Amino acid sequence: MDLVQLDPTAFVADQELIRVLKERSEPVNCEQDRELFKQGGDPIGVYIFHRGDVTLSMTSPNGTLLMSMAAAPSSLLGLPGIIGNVGYSLSASARKGAEVSFLHRDEFMHMMLTEPSVSVAILKVLAAEVRTARQALTNA
Repeated sequence: MDLVQLDPTAFVADQELIRVLKERSEPVNCEQDRELFKQGGDPIGVYIFHRGDVTLSMTSPNGTLLMSMAAAPSSLLGLPGIIGNVGYSLSASARKGAEVSFLHRDEFMHMMLTEPSVSVAILKVLAAEVRTARQALTNA
Protein backbone atom coordinates (compact mmCIF):
# COMPACT_ATOMS: atom_id res chain seq x y z
CA MET A 1 0.00 0.00 0.00
CA ASP A 2 1.31 3.44 -0.93
CA LEU A 3 1.47 6.14 1.71
CA VAL A 4 -1.41 8.62 1.67
CA GLN A 5 -0.25 12.02 0.40
CA LEU A 6 -1.72 15.07 2.13
CA ASP A 7 -1.12 18.71 1.32
CA PRO A 8 0.76 20.08 4.35
CA THR A 9 -0.65 23.56 3.78
CA ALA A 10 -4.06 22.27 4.92
CA PHE A 11 -2.92 22.67 8.53
CA VAL A 12 -1.68 26.26 8.06
CA ALA A 13 -3.49 29.14 9.76
CA ASP A 14 -3.40 32.79 8.75
CA GLN A 15 -0.79 34.93 10.47
CA GLU A 16 -3.30 36.89 12.55
CA LEU A 17 -4.64 33.68 14.10
CA ILE A 18 -1.10 32.43 14.71
CA ARG A 19 -0.28 35.72 16.45
CA VAL A 20 -3.37 35.56 18.70
CA LEU A 21 -2.77 31.92 19.65
CA LYS A 22 0.96 32.42 20.23
CA GLU A 23 0.25 35.30 22.65
CA ARG A 24 -1.65 32.86 24.89
CA SER A 25 0.56 29.84 24.41
CA GLU A 26 3.71 28.60 26.07
CA PRO A 27 6.89 27.51 24.30
CA VAL A 28 7.58 23.79 23.96
CA ASN A 29 11.11 22.72 24.84
CA CYS A 30 12.61 21.22 21.68
CA GLU A 31 16.26 21.17 22.75
CA GLN A 32 16.09 17.48 21.80
CA ASP A 33 13.85 15.54 19.42
CA ARG A 34 10.42 15.40 21.02
CA GLU A 35 7.11 13.64 20.50
CA LEU A 36 4.43 16.32 20.71
CA PHE A 37 1.49 13.93 20.72
CA LYS A 38 0.69 10.36 19.76
CA GLN A 39 -2.13 9.09 17.57
CA GLY A 40 -4.99 8.01 19.85
CA GLY A 41 -3.67 10.02 22.81
CA ASP A 42 -5.94 12.22 24.89
CA PRO A 43 -6.20 15.71 23.38
CA ILE A 44 -4.65 18.08 25.91
CA GLY A 45 -4.18 21.10 23.67
CA VAL A 46 -3.19 22.55 20.33
CA TYR A 47 0.38 22.85 19.10
CA ILE A 48 1.46 25.78 16.95
CA PHE A 49 4.40 25.00 14.68
CA HIS A 50 6.51 28.06 13.93
CA ARG A 51 9.73 26.81 12.34
CA GLY A 52 12.15 23.93 12.14
CA ASP A 53 11.11 20.36 11.43
CA VAL A 54 7.92 18.65 12.60
CA THR A 55 6.70 15.36 11.16
CA LEU A 56 3.08 14.22 11.15
CA SER A 57 2.31 10.53 10.79
CA MET A 58 -0.58 8.09 10.91
CA THR A 59 -0.56 4.32 11.33
CA SER A 60 -3.23 1.69 10.83
CA PRO A 61 -4.54 -0.33 13.80
CA ASN A 62 -2.01 -3.07 12.94
CA GLY A 63 0.88 -0.58 12.94
CA THR A 64 1.34 -0.07 9.20
CA LEU A 65 2.50 3.44 8.35
CA LEU A 66 -0.25 5.09 6.30
CA MET A 67 1.01 8.67 6.11
CA SER A 68 4.13 10.62 6.98
CA MET A 69 4.78 14.22 6.03
CA ALA A 70 6.63 17.32 7.07
CA ALA A 71 4.41 19.97 8.63
CA ALA A 72 4.46 23.45 7.15
CA PRO A 73 5.32 26.44 9.36
CA SER A 74 2.25 28.15 10.88
CA SER A 75 0.46 24.81 11.15
CA LEU A 76 -2.02 24.16 13.93
CA LEU A 77 -1.60 20.59 15.12
CA GLY A 78 -4.16 18.57 17.04
CA LEU A 79 -7.28 20.57 16.14
CA PRO A 80 -9.63 17.65 15.31
CA GLY A 81 -8.90 15.99 18.66
CA ILE A 82 -9.53 19.15 20.67
CA ILE A 83 -12.63 20.24 18.77
CA GLY A 84 -14.15 16.74 18.69
CA ASN A 85 -12.94 15.72 22.15
CA VAL A 86 -11.51 12.50 20.72
CA GLY A 87 -8.01 11.06 20.61
CA TYR A 88 -5.48 12.71 18.32
CA SER A 89 -5.88 11.30 14.80
CA LEU A 90 -2.17 11.72 13.97
CA SER A 91 1.16 11.65 15.76
CA ALA A 92 3.46 14.66 15.71
CA SER A 93 7.18 14.76 16.41
CA ALA A 94 9.44 17.80 16.52
CA ARG A 95 13.11 17.63 15.65
CA LYS A 96 15.76 19.22 17.82
CA GLY A 97 15.69 23.00 17.40
CA ALA A 98 12.09 23.27 16.19
CA GLU A 99 10.06 26.21 17.45
CA VAL A 100 6.69 25.04 18.70
CA SER A 101 4.25 26.51 21.20
CA PHE A 102 1.38 24.90 23.06
CA LEU A 103 -2.07 26.19 23.98
CA HIS A 104 -3.81 24.16 26.67
CA ARG A 105 -7.25 22.79 25.86
CA ASP A 106 -9.03 24.95 28.48
CA GLU A 107 -7.57 28.21 27.17
CA PHE A 108 -8.23 27.14 23.58
CA MET A 109 -11.87 26.27 24.28
CA HIS A 110 -12.36 29.53 26.18
CA MET A 111 -11.13 31.43 23.12
CA MET A 112 -13.44 29.44 20.86
CA LEU A 113 -16.44 30.37 23.04
CA THR A 114 -15.59 34.03 23.62
CA GLU A 115 -13.88 35.21 20.43
CA PRO A 116 -15.97 34.62 17.30
CA SER A 117 -13.21 35.71 14.91
CA VAL A 118 -10.90 33.07 16.40
CA SER A 119 -13.61 30.43 16.06
CA VAL A 120 -14.20 31.26 12.39
CA ALA A 121 -10.45 31.16 11.64
CA ILE A 122 -10.11 27.79 13.40
CA LEU A 123 -13.04 26.40 11.42
CA LYS A 124 -11.33 27.48 8.18
CA VAL A 125 -8.25 25.43 9.12
CA LEU A 126 -10.41 22.42 9.97
CA ALA A 127 -12.30 22.76 6.68
CA ALA A 128 -8.99 22.79 4.80
CA GLU A 129 -7.95 19.61 6.62
CA VAL A 130 -11.22 17.89 5.66
CA ARG A 131 -10.90 18.95 2.00
CA THR A 132 -7.31 17.70 1.89
CA ALA A 133 -8.22 14.36 3.46
CA ARG A 134 -11.06 13.87 0.98
CA GLN A 135 -8.78 14.74 -1.92
CA ALA A 136 -6.20 12.24 -0.68
CA LEU A 137 -8.87 9.52 -0.52
CA THR A 138 -9.97 10.37 -4.05
CA ASN A 139 -6.38 10.00 -5.27
CA ALA A 140 -5.65 6.80 -3.30
